[in-house]
Amino acid sequence: MSEKTPVDFWFDPSCPWAWMTSRWVLEVEKVRDIEVRWHVMSLAVLNEDRLEELPEQYREFLETQAWRPVRVVAAAAQKHGADVLGPLYTALGTRFHNNGEGPTPEAIAAALADVGLPADLIEYADQKDFEFDAELRASHKEGIEKVGQDVGTPVIAVPGPDGEQIAFFGPVVTPAPKGEEAARLWDGTLAVASVPGFYEIKRSRTKGPDFSNL
Repeated sequence: MSEKTPVDFWFDPSCPWAWMTSRWVLEVEKVRDIEVRWHVMSLAVLNEDRLEELPEQYREFLETQAWRPVRVVAAAAQKHGADVLGPLYTALGTRFHNNGEGPTPEAIAAALADVGLPADLIEYADQKDFEFDAELRASHKEGIEKVGQDVGTPVIAVPGPDGEQIAFFGPVVTPAPKGEEAARLWDGTLAVASVPGFYEIKRSRTKGPDFSNL
């Protein structure tokens, strides 16, 4: 049997659009021979040098709520291995987005319990001098360096020409495609990745995140 195609996926657990894309790529695992490798990135890190340019409400979110889940996720990976990233992201995203709990300390603590991780990991959420800040930033940097600065989350890296990885921001899609629709979007992602010099297809978003099929 051939080895599965690796797909690297960088996420911030508080982002609803990254959540949708992550559910799509897990659906692709069912219909195409791929294996997702999870990595943490941070909207707070991404925007920390341009906070004054952002709307007040988003700025407040980045300065407070956005740090908590990525710190806990980064700490969990460092203390318990990268294999916890996928299950923990699923538990966090289900509570944050599908259940509408948001990235609260209570939701984070409950997600840790959902996947059987130690409850004391929640202590990293508001740790002033975050113990694993360097590792978090290194993971974030790895994803961003593959795709460039003018992006958000998620970042996805897929096989391109001659086997090298090609990274994109997105795909941004709502709701998360299922079944053969998920497969067609994956095939299209590989198709554009195969074209040297392809950078972007985009249109304005007319719908918000739709979690109804998750």
